[in-house]
Amino acid sequence: MAPQKKTIRLLILEDSQNEAERLVSLFRNAGQATRVHRLTSSEDLAEVLQQTWDLLINAPTSVNLDPSETISAIRKQAKDIPVIQLIDGNDADAITEALMLGAHGALPQGEDEWLILVANRELANLEDRRARRSSELALREAEKRCQLLLESSVDAIAYVHDGMHIYANRAYLELFGYEDVEELECMPMIDLIASADQSAFKNFLKNYQSMQGSAELACGGVRADGSSFKASMHFSPASYDGEPCIQAVIRAESDNAELEKLREISSQDLVTGLYNRNHFLESLDGAVQRAVNAGKGSSLAYIRIDRFASLQAEIGLGDSDRLLAELAQLLRERFHDKAELARFGDDAFAVLMAEATPMQLEQPLTELLRKVEGHLFDVGGRTVQTSLSIGVAALDEQTAKARDVIDRAHRCAEELTDGNALRVYDPAHELAAAASRGNVLAMLQQALEKNSFRLLFQPIISLRGDSHEHYEVLLRLLDAEGAEVPPGEFLEAAKEAGLATKIDRWVLLNSIKLLASHRSKGHSTRLMIHLSGSSLQDPSLLSWLGAALKASKLPPDSLVFQLDEQDAVAYLRQAKALTQGLTALGCHVALSQFGCVLNPFNTLKHLNAAFVKIDGSYTQDLSRQENQESLKQLLADLHEQAKQTIVPFVDSATVLATLWQAGVGYIQGQYLQGPSQSMDYNFSSDEE
Repeated sequence: MAPQKKTIRLLILEDSQNEAERLVSLFRNAGQATRVHRLTSSEDLAEVLQQTWDLLINAPTSVNLDPSETISAIRKQAKDIPVIQLIDGNDADAITEALMLGAHGALPQGEDEWLILVANRELANLEDRRARRSSELALREAEKRCQLLLESSVDAIAYVHDGMHIYANRAYLELFGYEDVEELECMPMIDLIASADQSAFKNFLKNYQSMQGSAELACGGVRADGSSFKASMHFSPASYDGEPCIQAVIRAESDNAELEKLREISSQDLVTGLYNRNHFLESLDGAVQRAVNAGKGSSLAYIRIDRFASLQAEIGLGDSDRLLAELAQLLRERFHDKAELARFGDDAFAVLMAEATPMQLEQPLTELLRKVEGHLFDVGGRTVQTSLSIGVAALDEQTAKARDVIDRAHRCAEELTDGNALRVYDPAHELAAAASRGNVLAMLQQALEKNSFRLLFQPIISLRGDSHEHYEVLLRLLDAEGAEVPPGEFLEAAKEAGLATKIDRWVLLNSIKLLASHRSKGHSTRLMIHLSGSSLQDPSLLSWLGAALKASKLPPDSLVFQLDEQDAVAYLRQAKALTQGLTALGCHVALSQFGCVLNPFNTLKHLNAAFVKIDGSYTQDLSRQENQESLKQLLADLHEQAKQTIVPFVDSATVLATLWQAGVGYIQGQYLQGPSQSMDYNFSSDEE
């Protein structure tokens, strides 16, 4: 789980100050900032419960306050504070009793990893509950605004459940000639329909309830005084007072032919006669509702005309419109009334087929491809040929937004660079698609799945005659074009997404394999491998590494593990335990980016680091005497402690001469050799 960014407000019931501080350290070491209060009495509990808290951890017992009292007080005041009860030993009865009292989690005291996992779960659940309450408030506010809009609308709107009126606005009452909404309550809507149209209305309503989408019906309406009028009724699924129902919007038809014509064409594309984009998007929203609420899926096809811009430049705008009109006719012939057709863009059509899978839509679309490819369009007295690229995506119960489906189908069509083809959206390919669009997290996940990270090796040269060949292992991530993503960018993304430990394991495993192969050819090579702050906190790393070394048959001292100084300071206890474990395995440890904290040598008191790599800032502008003196003093202090020193970023002969005089043990940098995919540096040339 990625470290939480917000500060956790934590209550702890624990008599021991040291144990309370240890619990706080667990959270901080897990990357979670905390604001803590230790409970000391019933009065203290009553006071702090006036504030907002995120989590309470109860010790098994307390002299000052019984743990059950804290749970009871929280429940009595209806506070949403998850409680984790710690238990003496692994007593199933005590755990059950704590859960029955109202604790959200109960576990044995001392199970630190278990505690953090349960705490993360409860904190995530708390965030979900808070988000739900916020959404409910927002929904109530939206419903109030919606009610005001309904009352002030000039359209006649009613809500109908099982054919009966449950709500009607003022415009609806006026249209049908009623004074009060109570006159319509529980009145069947069919009573407002002309007798000649009642049979058609019944059949329409019956069919509509099974398809659950937007639909229209033209019929006669009957007013309270018995007069009638022609009406256009638009039906759509809705909810009123939490109950599913049908929204009916009714407009009296006008005898004004021009007005009727405008109404008719408002949803049409003037060039093709198909639905326009706005009308299609409304239909798509209805299809999403049917998929989510009723489980009735649909399929969407995005149809792009290949190389339309160049074709339009060649034949002109007028003839391009004629071509679009002919293509629209081919679409009608292929689908008839089975699907909703629209012109979605300048060079694109869209097809929405209700209750159909992409596989069912695939056959008619494939036939359309062949038809268009072989069709000779007669446009302005000349023959024109073209082809289509078609992307297809499904609308199902997991579809959150219509925009998502359009984007998926559109991307599938755009990826068909050669044209005259069809591609169905495959969720399994979404990761690759996101990676190709430059999404760093998707690229990381894809690289882990496909084993496609790149390892580079940069030599570290001894100035004091070390017989070992040293390389630092560097990780590279490549984008879809094969270009390197800046390490700072993808490593930070990996840390935030909780992938840093997985990536470290990948680097370790592949470095060990490559090193075993390289040493089998007679090389005495060591690899320096970086460990992230996440791996410092991974208690399973040592056992995993021991098994990996045993399987590879590598000598443990062929691996040097680099810890960044800032990570080591932030997680000093874990870093100390890790370095002790690595030393016990026979591996070496290096502390890198050294010299940037206030007291860097204090860290070395706790870590058994054989190598120290100086921070790169010390080699900047060594032409200045004070910078040279600062570096020399730091190196001298390290040599006094018998540390092997490494200076990176050596980029000139001048810097090299200065470092030689300062007594540096190892150097690394572009002046010697940059990172390479092979461990092929000629170390013997430096000895000569």
